[in-house]
Amino acid sequence: MNKLMNGEIPFNFKKNPYERTQWHDDVTDPVTAEIIDDGTPFMSEFANNFEWGIYNAFRFLIEIHRQQERMRVQLELDGRVPGNSGTFADVLDGSSNKITLDRALTDIIEAVIKGETTLKVASVDGFTPFTQVTIFDDVAHEDVVITEVGKDFIKVQALKNAYKKAAKVARSNVQIDTVNAEMGIGDWQTYKVELVEVV
Repeated sequence: MNKLMNGEIPFNFKKNPYERTQWHDDVTDPVTAEIIDDGTPFMSEFANNFEWGIYNAFRFLIEIHRQQERMRVQLELDGRVPGNSGTFADVLDGSSNKITLDRALTDIIEAVIKGETTLKVASVDGFTPFTQVTIFDDVAHEDVVITEVGKDFIKVQALKNAYKKAAKVARSNVQIDTVNAEMGIGDWQTYKVELVEVV
């Protein structure tokens, strides 16, 4: 039996990964109509091979399209900004070209009032002075510039709004949709915690 597909396959194949099944009809006696030789039986394994073959073929087509789109954008940019090599391009397909989204994100661990400049945070990793951050919760949001980063706090320009405990401080609250190649606005997150008794 051929090696049938049963899942996704890697892109770096060297030969056609799809192995065809050679189908045969039943051979019957033309006089008695008796089956002399059985044909190829139809089994779920063969049907699944069809399905995974079609699925993987579309995966490759999508990947080829993404690569072509990145090259198209790079060529377009190279025509407008010679020598940039696509540095400023991101087609939002999940494969970044030299630029990456700054995903530094932390929580405010104590509620803050309007006009506050010091934010006690869960982590200062990824934050540096004189860079802009977005502060947001489910009520308000604003962009401010960091003036100082300490061991467990971040100092910013005076806040225009009050924020709840667990409000977010982020270099970017953008959510990238790689399916539709779009940037969307991120939301303030809430979590449901379930306590389980350990015996």
